[in-house]
Amino acid sequence: MSDFSRRKFLKTGAAALAGITIAPNSILGMSHGHISPSDKLNILGIGIGGRGASAIRSMSSQNIIGLCDVDWKYSGHVFDEYPKAKRYYDYRKMFDELGKSADAVMIATPDHTHALIAAEAITMGKHIYCEKPLTHTVYESRLLTKLADKYNIATQMGNQGASGAGVRKICEWIWNGEIGEITKVEAFTDRPIWPQGLSRPDKAERVPKTLNWDLFLGPAQYRDYNPIYTPWNWRGWWDFGTGALGDMACHVLHPVFKGLKLGYPTKVQGSSTLLMTDCAPNAQMVKFTFPARDNMPKVAMPEVEVYWYDGGMKPMRPKGFPQNKNLNVDGGGVIFHGTKDTLICGCYGRKPWLLSGRDPKCPPVLREVKETHEMDFVRACKENASSRIQTTSPFKEAGPFNEMVVMGVLAIRLQSLNQELLWDGLNMKFTNIAPNATIQTVIKDGFTIKDGHPTFNKQWTDPINAQAFAQELIKHTYRDGWKLPDMPNN
Repeated sequence: MSDFSRRKFLKTGAAALAGITIAPNSILGMSHGHISPSDKLNILGIGIGGRGASAIRSMSSQNIIGLCDVDWKYSGHVFDEYPKAKRYYDYRKMFDELGKSADAVMIATPDHTHALIAAEAITMGKHIYCEKPLTHTVYESRLLTKLADKYNIATQMGNQGASGAGVRKICEWIWNGEIGEITKVEAFTDRPIWPQGLSRPDKAERVPKTLNWDLFLGPAQYRDYNPIYTPWNWRGWWDFGTGALGDMACHVLHPVFKGLKLGYPTKVQGSSTLLMTDCAPNAQMVKFTFPARDNMPKVAMPEVEVYWYDGGMKPMRPKGFPQNKNLNVDGGGVIFHGTKDTLICGCYGRKPWLLSGRDPKCPPVLREVKETHEMDFVRACKENASSRIQTTSPFKEAGPFNEMVVMGVLAIRLQSLNQELLWDGLNMKFTNIAPNATIQTVIKDGFTIKDGHPTFNKQWTDPINAQAFAQELIKHTYRDGWKLPDMPNN
């Protein structure tokens, strides 16, 4: 009997004995081996009410065996779509009960819980699809990168543009030397489209019966429930999200990171509208400086400055940009300033074009993805680990990229130091924050109008050591009961 026939026989027999449709691939010892394309993965979905609903639907040709969300009202419509999937509030209980049966895990929870869930699933040998931003902190990104390598699993971050034709064309043009040397890039998003720039609510409200508030908080420090936090609006709150930069830079800056072969930035500066203690500001600007990289055969890769804008701010229109043409395409845009030409694209790398009007035909340099971003992940899960064709945003690439993004968030939160910050990416630390430097942020702006006169009576935090504050942002101290696995030595 051939190996394939034996597996089919075992699967059919096991299914008949258990009274289920399909035997879990992991039980058959196939989690890291070849799975026939006709076989279906057993997938667990965690965080399914918002973006996760779309992600799990994109994998619905597979077996969705378990679904988890802390808010059963918000996610109820998704639970109803998969009546055979077992329902959970707590992903840890789902792992205990269904972990041995699962092949892959889809994660679309708030940013601050991505790393905890993904790290545990990776150590169980599960393939991981995780929405962007990959993690909440630099340390968490480094951890997932190393864990994924150690366990040799298939991974994909949910920046869907990575699988699009636009990113492929951008890389073709840049690597073929069509733009020339690029020393400046400007990028922006039209987000936030959720509340930002807010003070922390004073009033605690009753937690809805359908929401497990403690599980929503997860590793974050305890705070009373208020409907301003969830669902979805958590993106603007520092403890749970990363603001417009963390959310959208993973889409907008991906073709920049990949096309220019960027690694760790060496310098960063941040500026914003009023910076609050608990909530991201309404608008932000960040400047990253990246060192020169190894030259490519047809183009040099000199030091490059990358500028980020959000909250309604955009770069100035380059000379020759057509009048009445919007820079914003699908939520943002990028301008690559080259010595030969100017390359412009939208969010996700969509609709790239050259200011000169040329449309160069260049040799292909990246694999064409003919399925969806999510189904390309499914394809990778089924391939043998030793010969797997990587997804378009594996943690090997998405991890370092996400480190850059969330380090930019730190530049915003450290802006009151009034200095350009020097970054040691390898060791995950700023190198020029003085040992005795302190930092304060605004708790409440105290804005009032009396007799027509505006007044700001700002309430500030006590001064705290800036080095300690930065370290806490780089690697969080989790609430009791929550812990990450150790960082691998590899």
